[in-house]
Amino acid sequence: MGIAFDYAPERPEHIDAILNGLDRYNPETTSVFQDYVAQQCEDRTYDCYANLALLKLYQFNPHLTRDETTTNILVKALTVFPSPDFSLCLHLLPPHILNPASSSTSLPAAGDAPLSEAVQKLNVLNNLLSEANYKAFWSTLDSDDLYADLVADVSGFEELMRIRIAVTIGQSCREVERGVLEGWLQLRGQEFERFITDICGWGIDDTTGVKGTVIIPVNKENEAKGTVVRENVQFDQFAKIIHRAYEQPA
Repeated sequence: MGIAFDYAPERPEHIDAILNGLDRYNPETTSVFQDYVAQQCEDRTYDCYANLALLKLYQFNPHLTRDETTTNILVKALTVFPSPDFSLCLHLLPPHILNPASSSTSLPAAGDAPLSEAVQKLNVLNNLLSEANYKAFWSTLDSDDLYADLVADVSGFEELMRIRIAVTIGQSCREVERGVLEGWLQLRGQEFERFITDICGWGIDDTTGVKGTVIIPVNKENEAKGTVVRENVQFDQFAKIIHRAYEQPA
């Protein structure tokens, strides 16, 4: 049985009480949720259900919206890709944020509001992750100082992203050229080897290729399995079909 969508093992009791009561829609709880988002950023925990509840409060009470908290929620949602959390958060934002002056292009325009520009920037990163274009993700992240400002509050952001990228790769690959994987993880040398062996538990075969090949152990996701489909059709069912083929049209 899968884990419930609203489950978060590190959720404090007072947050759980708010989420399961009428205070969930009380504007006075906005500051409590905002502090909880800041706590998630500091201690590397994540609670999508509580974050969505805060964005819903922002919908009902726009005057209480804090841009920094909103962007922190989106950045935290990036750290759990390929889950749909980022899209869920995005759809709770107001239309003027999602349809800014630069809506006809893929990049923010000079006339966009700060929050709108930040959301568009983060959406670019999300799209690159969705496309599994990990090398472009890292180069885009390093291309603008605004990205550094957006992820600054989230402790260990780059490490969390590398882990999620590695998890996704481990579910789809058995072997990857070292040079390719270095670009996907933006790691080189001993740092790369330490991450691959100590954190991922993978191996490196230096006898193949120019730089070697990273060997990923077999798991239930990346194991190739043949599928045999068997049809259970009785003979009398064929008899009915043949009989109807010889029936005279009315």
